[in-house]
Amino acid sequence: MGLGGQMDSSVQEYVCALPEEVRKVALKELREDDCSREQSLQQMRDWIKKHPNIKKCRTDAPFLLRFLRTKKFSVPQACEMIERYLIIRQLYPQWFTKLDCNDKDLSEIIGSGYLVPLPERDAEGRIILFSTAGKFDPHKFTAAHMARVHSLITESLMDDETNQVNGYAYVNDEAGFTMAHISLWSLTDIRNMLRCIQNSTPMRHKSNHFLNISSNAVKLIEFAVSLLSEKLKSRIFIHKSLDELHKQIDPKILPKEYGGQVPLADMIDSLKKKLAEKRDQVVALDEMYIEIDEKSCPLISEMNEELGMGLEGSFKKLQVD
Repeated sequence: MGLGGQMDSSVQEYVCALPEEVRKVALKELREDDCSREQSLQQMRDWIKKHPNIKKCRTDAPFLLRFLRTKKFSVPQACEMIERYLIIRQLYPQWFTKLDCNDKDLSEIIGSGYLVPLPERDAEGRIILFSTAGKFDPHKFTAAHMARVHSLITESLMDDETNQVNGYAYVNDEAGFTMAHISLWSLTDIRNMLRCIQNSTPMRHKSNHFLNISSNAVKLIEFAVSLLSEKLKSRIFIHKSLDELHKQIDPKILPKEYGGQVPLADMIDSLKKKLAEKRDQVVALDEMYIEIDEKSCPLISEMNEELGMGLEGSFKKLQVD
C-alpha cells in the first residue's frame, strides 16, 4: 500500500478487479468507467500529497476507491470523506484504532458470533453483516469493544471492490438485547457514532433489517433512526417474524439456525481465517496520520462543532415503556 503522497509499484500496476456484472453496476449507479476511475485516482493522490495536514495515508487504488465509489466519483466529496475518515480515527481512537483480531477481548467477542459477515451474497450481490445482540456480553465488555469489533470486521471488508460497488446489507437479531446493553452508550456517543458512520465511513449502506425487537430496544432504535438521513431511514426494515425476514432475505444464505444451510459456528471459523489473513493490513491503518489543526484544516473545526454539540445524557436515564 502507498503511504503519504508517494505512488509505489502496487499503485502503478493497479488493474480494475471488478467482474463484468459488477462493472455494469458501477457504470450505471456510480458513473464509473476506466477513464473516470484513473483520472479520479490521480486527482485524489495529488490532493493527498498537497494536503498540509495529512502526513501519512494510503494511496493505493483499493483504498481510495472506497471513497470514490461511496461518493459516486465526486472527487471533492471523496476527498472530504477521506479527510473525515482520518480525523475520526484520531478523535475516537477507542472506536477506530487498535483493530487487532489477536486482541484477547475482540477475539472472544468475534468467537461468540456477535457479528459475522455471511459467506454468500444476497440477490443484489451485497455482502450481509449478521449481528446477534444477545451474544454480546454487556457485563464483561464495553461500548468501545462493540465499536472496535464492528470497525475491525468492516475494515477487513472495505478493500473488496465488489463490496465497494454493490454495498452492504445488515441483519440484526435483537433477541437478548437488555437494559445492560443500553447502559453502555450515552446519547451523545450514539449520535456521534451514527454521524461518523453516515459522513466518514466509506460504505454504501443499502438495507438494514431488524428482527426480534424487544421493548428494551424500541426506544434506542427509534432514537438512532431519528438521527439518520432520509435515504438511510427508507432502507430500514422491521420484521415481526423470521418468516417475514425470509421474504426479503433468501433463507439459504442465512445461518442454519435462521433457516439457512451453513451453521453459524462454521461462519465464525471462516471469519477468523479471513481476519487473520487481513490482520497486518488492518493493523497498519494506525500508521496513517492527520494533524488536528483547526487553523489550517477548516473541516476539523466544522467536525468538532458537529460532533461536540447536541444531546447530553445516557440511556441509563431513559424510561422504557
